[in-house]
Amino acid sequence: MELNNKRVLVVGLGRSGVASALFLQSHGAKVTVSDSKSEDQLGQEIPVLLDHGIAVETGRHGERTFQNQDMIVVSPGVPFDAQPLVQARALGEQVIGEIELAAEFLSGPIVAITGSNGKTTTTTLVGEILAKSGRKTLVGGNIGTPAVSLVEKATPETFTVLEVSSFQLETIRRFRPKIAVVLNVTPDHLDRHRSFEAYAAAKARVFENQQEHDFAVLNADDPTCMAMAGKTRASVFWFNRKREVDQGTFVRQGVVQFRGDGTEYEIMPVAEIPLKGAHNVENVLAAICAAKLLGCQPDSIRTAVREFKAVEHRLQYVATVRGVEYYNDSKATNVDATIKALESFPGNIHLILGGKDKGSDYTALNNLLRERVRCVYTIGAAAEKIEKHITGATKISASGTMDRAVAQASGNAQVGDIVLLAPACASFDQFQNYEHRGRVFKELVLALPK
Repeated sequence: MELNNKRVLVVGLGRSGVASALFLQSHGAKVTVSDSKSEDQLGQEIPVLLDHGIAVETGRHGERTFQNQDMIVVSPGVPFDAQPLVQARALGEQVIGEIELAAEFLSGPIVAITGSNGKTTTTTLVGEILAKSGRKTLVGGNIGTPAVSLVEKATPETFTVLEVSSFQLETIRRFRPKIAVVLNVTPDHLDRHRSFEAYAAAKARVFENQQEHDFAVLNADDPTCMAMAGKTRASVFWFNRKREVDQGTFVRQGVVQFRGDGTEYEIMPVAEIPLKGAHNVENVLAAICAAKLLGCQPDSIRTAVREFKAVEHRLQYVATVRGVEYYNDSKATNVDATIKALESFPGNIHLILGGKDKGSDYTALNNLLRERVRCVYTIGAAAEKIEKHITGATKISASGTMDRAVAQASGNAQVGDIVLLAPACASFDQFQNYEHRGRVFKELVLALPK
């Protein structure tokens, strides 16, 4: 892809938008950035861009801005069906995402990991297994470091492990991972994709450009993932914690096994996996499968998994205060993630729910709420909808804010109880992002009287 003297518009000034603009400018492109947010909302990003000679438009997307561009790079937070982008495509302008831009320049094989839940944990773990196996490894994508920021560090010997979201996959053209992993597909982002079918189709695009010598790793216990096996030219490997698979990873008598090319390898006992929850066993099985396909040896895999610490904001233990354990699962931004979090504890849970609704059906929580939750503390813009959906399943406290929810939960919890932040919602009503929400929760917990 030739960028020198090309006119390129970057739409959206999030992390990936800023990284894309700086990357494009460093490769000789004439870059403009457009964001509908005001200059005040965009904080410190604008001076950095201006210092690099990048034109910045804020507060609107001007119609003329989108015209006569050689290429438009859209950030994941900007809907692909936004009217200016629809018009640009109708005029024949090339519209891609940051992940596609990065893939055009990244050296070495790419491992792409997607799914409704578990992406960050699995992506991080694959990176750590590869590093423990002596491979030069980079980790990024939706996990926090934009993929385009990794380009200058990558060599043909580098393995780049990317967490990719449905939003990012909407905008690919030639993105081709050596290994594509889909962990699970459950309803999420329906406010953006409008239907589960459209959301699942976006996830399946991760296989779109794979060839016969590539690998697809799929969850054999997820019907949507199983249906995806027919949508790739790659060799399909499976992971399943409940039954054996012909090719891939599974558990037999408490031990993780990998089967491939007619050979079985014993990897490690399930009991050595340090993460809570059956869903994390699945994440580990997926990571092991990908790592084994890349030639990692069982000893290195086992060591990396045993030493792996829970990723921040993913069912992360925070503290025990006056006999009550507190867990931060701020990354549980959809109903299925909250279900998995609840299933990780036998009961006596005080659950903090709420935030910005994503078109979710919270009634799916009711059985677990009846069985395991002493009280739900609702916060944020979705509180009223959540309360309507779960009324009768358990006690509800309309807390409104995080500080009040933590205070009420700590006041009600008894020795041996669990206080769990697993909000089933996006964070953007009261917080900058899910990390900010998780940090606030942890700060409030650590400030509780001992």
